[in-house]
Amino acid sequence: MMNSIISKIADFFRETDKILLSLCVFASVYGCIAVYSSTRYLGSSRPFLVQALSTLLGIFVAMFISAFDFQTFINKWYLIAGLGIIPVVLTFFIGFAPEGTDDKAWLDLGITTFQPSELLKICFIITFATHLTYVKPNINKLKYLIPVCAHGAFPVLLIHFQGDDGTALVFAIMVLCMLYAAGVSLKYFIIAFSAAVIASPLVYFFVMNEDQRARVINVLDIESDIEGATYQQYRGRMALANGGLFGQGLFKGVLTQSGSVPEGQNDFIFVSIGEELGLIGLMVVLIVLGAIAIRALRVASICRKTSGKIICVGFFGMLFAQILINVGMCIALMPVIGVTLPFFSAGGTSLVCMYMGVGLVLSVYMHRNTRTLYIRE
Repeated sequence: MMNSIISKIADFFRETDKILLSLCVFASVYGCIAVYSSTRYLGSSRPFLVQALSTLLGIFVAMFISAFDFQTFINKWYLIAGLGIIPVVLTFFIGFAPEGTDDKAWLDLGITTFQPSELLKICFIITFATHLTYVKPNINKLKYLIPVCAHGAFPVLLIHFQGDDGTALVFAIMVLCMLYAAGVSLKYFIIAFSAAVIASPLVYFFVMNEDQRARVINVLDIESDIEGATYQQYRGRMALANGGLFGQGLFKGVLTQSGSVPEGQNDFIFVSIGEELGLIGLMVVLIVLGAIAIRALRVASICRKTSGKIICVGFFGMLFAQILINVGMCIALMPVIGVTLPFFSAGGTSLVCMYMGVGLVLSVYMHRNTRTLYIRE
């Protein structure tokens, strides 16, 4: 029995994408150190322990998922859909908002909390890839494209009504990336972009609430309310300025170690790293995350199955969107909308689910040499 387990583990490391896995582990270790440093002022090691245990669990989950041919998940798309949607729907009835958040997007499991929207991202990658693969030869015909767009809009609207617009935006970017990978004509993207530009004033005045409009305005003038609405981003800027090129040193950031950067271990961990490790430390973060994203696209390029290609692009879209939005928030180029930095921000659910996505990409890498049959008219 033990020899069989050892043999399977050896087979995994021989066949898997060692570059992608190594990059993810490096990012997670870096993230654990950053979480530990940014929470020392609390006098509790719990955030660090949760992050470390979540990393170990995430790596195991990625290995487990990659042991299956990703086509297995494609074939069970209806079960995957239920797994993703049902917990999110439950938040409308029994969800709660942890301290410091505005939306009831979490479920209380007693010993820990769970954010279902993170799991929905992974489930959506599978179900949307299934749908796109099924209709790919006819994707630019409206009778196929409209249902596909409705499928893509569903999680965006569901999470929007849940109150988590940051995650809704992540879903929107994932949808666009996966549609592009499936071969949707550029003219449809141009039409959609033009419609979005035209509709943006209507969204601002009639869809956004007063708080959301204030967040947009505050980005344009970060010093307008430094003791109120812009406090977090103003403090973030101060911390980044303190860091300079080389930083003040690990465990030595004045604002980080005093807890003066709100959510310095979570949404604003990029800021905490910047104060203590400087621009050099931030460049390492961006290079590693960029390498993971590029590696996912590399796996997509060598896979012969359309569904595998789209899954990898979906993971890339999720990663890219979160990096873009989180860094944009931290450097005050975007409103604060509560999106975590992948592999770095504290949070067990987001980290384990991110590794679920890694597991899907590893599965594509390990089962990449067979073709997919298309459904044609």
